[in-house]
This record gives sequence, structure tokens and C-alpha cells, in this order.
Amino acid sequence: MRVLLAEDDPDLAQQVAEVLEQSGYAVDRAPDGEEARFLGETEPYDAIILDLGLPVVDGISVLRAWREAELKTPVLILTARDSWSEKVAGLDAGADDYVTKPFEMEELLARLRALIRRAAGHVSAEIICGPVRLDTRNARVWVAGEPVRLTALEFKLFSYLMHHQGEVISRTELTEHIYDQDFDRDSNTIEVFVNRIRKKLGIEIIHTVRGLGYRLEAPEDASASG
Repeated sequence: MRVLLAEDDPDLAQQVAEVLEQSGYAVDRAPDGEEARFLGETEPYDAIILDLGLPVVDGISVLRAWREAELKTPVLILTARDSWSEKVAGLDAGADDYVTKPFEMEELLARLRALIRRAAGHVSAEIICGPVRLDTRNARVWVAGEPVRLTALEFKLFSYLMHHQGEVISRTELTEHIYDQDFDRDSNTIEVFVNRIRKKLGIEIIHTVRGLGYRLEAPEDASASG
């Protein structure tokens, strides 16, 4: 999953980015509202963490611009602890949730996971597809109750497919959502990762849709795939 972090405090931004990356997210950073607005409108993110007190263009203005442009990406705003009016303004401008500063990283991660799950139509921290169970809290996967060991990148890719099961996902989309902006991307490696995941899972759940990409479905639901 790929996240935009819009925060002007360099120390806090570094700390949050490191925690997000350790938790399996690809992270792009924006130090001001102008860059945040541009990245939000031009790059595909699964969620955005937005500080309302950004320089150049404030966070509320950025958020309103995104929503006016019909950007539907979930947005988690960062607000001052004693500023209830800022929270209300952020929610009214189109934010999906908020965290008050200072905050616990675990709370930030939990709220972020929840936003991403809900945006994909999932309400539980565990996402299930046939005999496969994915724990979004602990980045673990089981098949028929047996644990499956995936590398960090394999988990990122498989998690994206699990969040969007039933949909046809192109190699380009997968590449855009598992790597950050500065990564030297190569969509050809996606096939390598998919084949590795298939072998580790040991079941037919990731199906190739010729010329289009991949679709993840429970074995009994699969059709028209190669």
C-alpha cells in the first residue's frame, strides 16, 4: 500500500515515515501544501496523512481542492490536541478521520489500516478469501490455518490483491501501489513476485487475466482466467 505523508515538521515526518515503511507501506513525503496537493492529484495513493498546519498552502485548502476535484482517496488529518474547531473544519472539508498531536504511532497505524480497509469494502482487520486469511495488523498470511512466509514486497503485493479481490489489477497498478515515487520501478518484476507468491500459497487463487493483469478470487469463484 502506498501512502502520501504531508507534514512540514522534518523530525516528525521522518519518524512517521520510518514507522510506516517498517509497517510495509511505500511512503512519499510532501513538506508543504503546494507539493501535497500536486502529488495527491497526480499519484495513486491508498491513503493520505495530512497535517492541517502546512506552509505555502494550508491543509484545509489542500483537502478542499482534492475533494472539489473528486479525489476519493481516504484522508487522515493531523490536528492540534486542543483545537476542536480544526477537527470539525477538517471533517467538513472531506477528511475521513483524524489524529491529534502528539499521538501514539500505534493509533496512527490502526486508523490508517481501518481507512484503507473501509475504502476497499472491508470492515475487519482480517481479510479472508476462500482458505486464505490475511491479518492486516500483524502482516501475516495463513492458508487453511497454516502460516505462509512472504517477503516484505511479496506481502505488499499480495495485500493489495487481497484488499481488491475480484478486481482485475494491472501490473502497472501493482507497481504504482507497492513502490514509492523515488523507487526505480520495473513492472516486469511483478510477474516474478506473483509466481513466488503462488508457489508459497500452494493454491490457485491469483489468476492471470490475459493482456490485462491479475485477479484474486477464491478457487470456487474463479472463472474466465488463465
